[in-house]
Amino acid sequence: MPIKEDFCKGDKKPIGKIALDDEQFHWVWPSQAGEPGNDWDASKDEKVLADYKKHKEKMVKLGITGTMVANDWDVCVADGACIEACPVQIFQWYRTDKDISGIKAVKDTTPWPGAGTTEKEERLDFTDKADAIREHDCIWCMACVSVCPPLAVLVDQGNQEFHEKAAGTFKQLGSGQANPHSH
Repeated sequence: MPIKEDFCKGDKKPIGKIALDDEQFHWVWPSQAGEPGNDWDASKDEKVLADYKKHKEKMVKLGITGTMVANDWDVCVADGACIEACPVQIFQWYRTDKDISGIKAVKDTTPWPGAGTTEKEERLDFTDKADAIREHDCIWCMACVSVCPPLAVLVDQGNQEFHEKAAGTFKQLGSGQANPHSH
């Protein structure tokens, strides 16, 4: 199921933070899996389930990584279409950068090297997830959204306000418009 457009709005707070470096990071938002109208697609995929078993990892709800470029890791089945489609390579496989479980990745606040593979077929296995590690480099082409088989990706430039509010950096301009240049 697609990510609900309000996944980061209102009183919702991030549950994690994935940092490329001190300046580029994105939030991890609470899972929507299991809510009415939201399936947990990854938990029904045979390849995903087999690879969790191979790792001896329990499959748990991970949440939604990113705010302007959001990927619902509970829906993602590690197809890699978003990685292949992105013309500016904002996505990478998180396990090829840090070979840790998804839940450890969500809770790990140390900066990632950002050197994970950006090739569709180079995922380590189907427990891997595409992560928009370079979310702030997105050019809003929507290619990733249009190719994702389980509809796990949502791109909404307007969500930058909610990224900034969670970071405590949001500044309102005099005209009531958000500052488009703040991070």
